[in-house]
Amino acid sequence: MIYLKNTSLLLIFILSVSFVYLHHGWANYDQTKVLDFESTIEESTFENPHTIAKMNYQDELWTVILAPASRMTARGLSAEMIKKGTSVRIIAYPHKTEKGEMRAETIYIDGKKYELR
Repeated sequence: MIYLKNTSLLLIFILSVSFVYLHHGWANYDQTKVLDFESTIEESTFENPHTIAKMNYQDELWTVILAPASRMTARGLSAEMIKKGTSVRIIAYPHKTEKGEMRAETIYIDGKKYELR
């Protein structure tokens, strides 16, 4: 019985740790540096744990971390709206250590504002 309990705890620990790298907590982003720009989505994935878009900012291709797909859907956004070629305005914060990555707090599509936090 103790063996089963220890094995179960070990499996839970391994599963928990394996998803940590996917987490993009707000503490990793410099919220004192607001990036507010317009761009076009070059590539996107609409999925959990986070929707991700690639877009140009200051002549470089950036990875923009958006909200989880479930939250995006709850806020009225769909995969069709976050597809390649969509023009957007983004308000985001740069990652503190990962160059070329930012996390979006707000996205505007066709002039409509969507809060992502």
